Amino acid sequence: MNTASAQRLAGERWFLGHGLPAVLRPGTLVRRVWPRSAPALAAFAVVMAVSILVVTVTGKHTIDIDGTPTRTEWFVLGMVVLVLPAAAAVGWLVSRITSAGQRSAVSTAAGAVAAVSTVFGGPSASIFVDAVVETIVIVGILLCTATGIGSISGWAARMMLANLASVGSLLLRALPVMLLTVLVFFNGPVWTMAATVSRARMWLALWFLFLIAASFLVSSTMNRVRPILDPQAKQPEDAEKLVGTPFEAMPDRPSRVPLSRTERLNVSVVLALSQIIQVVTVALVTGLLFFVFGLILISPELLAALTNGGAPDGQLLGMTLPVPQALIHITMFLTALTFMYLAARAVGDKEYRQEFLDPLIEDLRLTLVARDRYRTATVAR
Repeated sequence: MNTASAQRLAGERWFLGHGLPAVLRPGTLVRRVWPRSAPALAAFAVVMAVSILVVTVTGKHTIDIDGTPTRTEWFVLGMVVLVLPAAAAVGWLVSRITSAGQRSAVSTAAGAVAAVSTVFGGPSASIFVDAVVETIVIVGILLCTATGIGSISGWAARMMLANLASVGSLLLRALPVMLLTVLVFFNGPVWTMAATVSRARMWLALWFLFLIAASFLVSSTMNRVRPILDPQAKQPEDAEKLVGTPFEAMPDRPSRVPLSRTERLNVSVVLALSQIIQVVTVALVTGLLFFVFGLILISPELLAALTNGGAPDGQLLGMTLPVPQALIHITMFLTALTFMYLAARAVGDKEYRQEFLDPLIEDLRLTLVARDRYRTATVAR
């Protein structure tokens, strides 16, 4: 492989890592789909391996734990808590593999684990149903990779993990609403509502609140971003900032070729997701704090008093767990309130914009300069 081809491949990986698949030349995304899907397939294989373990231990294809858990049920609860972090960790480790051959081997091994799980540990007792479900999942992963959705999803996951480092600063901004929501947490009528409302209605209410807050957050962000999409937005110091990237030696052009509609959509999605993910990360951490607080504080007697005899067990991701349904709903509701509050602060807080939004916009502007160099280097292809 010559130097130009190596630079082009490195540049394509760079754009995929930054969640901008629309920048790539037509046909690039459909190449090497099997090895590029290795991180997602490996994460799916971890989930299926845990499913095999749970079915082997319990003899059941569903998780139904009510009352006081037995030793086996405590083990299953531990697996439920650890499976997603373990899958994320494995996916991240596989994403660091640069060899296409090794990635293909990982994808093949993940497919083998999925095939074994159809017999020994799928989501249902029917092998045919398990085979259909897992085939749909694997095909879906491959399609997401081939369309660029997987690139954006992987970037979003990395962004969420990176945002954990700034949770402390953002939690300080959320402190007023956290103190206010303590009043909601101990409000009897709210607990009664949480105990009686259906999960479908709760999700409908949460999506309503989320869409309102997200629309203001995204519109404010896009107003600040439009100037860098201008073809004349380049700056002389951009060349120095690209040192050490695959685009360092690529030729540049004096002005930017206007972005296509697909590229503009891709940039808009990345900007919107970056802001939403940052706020959602803090809201989820806040909700987790309230959830643990409720597990510590809510006794059966207090639960009965707050909910007028609400159920001590709840449904989560299709599983019956020894956690009050009302506590699950209260946590969801408080998480949504925190998200709305932080979204409002993000729109009007100058300090927040300087600390979080301005670096993001600068990084995007530099990414568009890299896009110009990539397009110039591949114009003859």
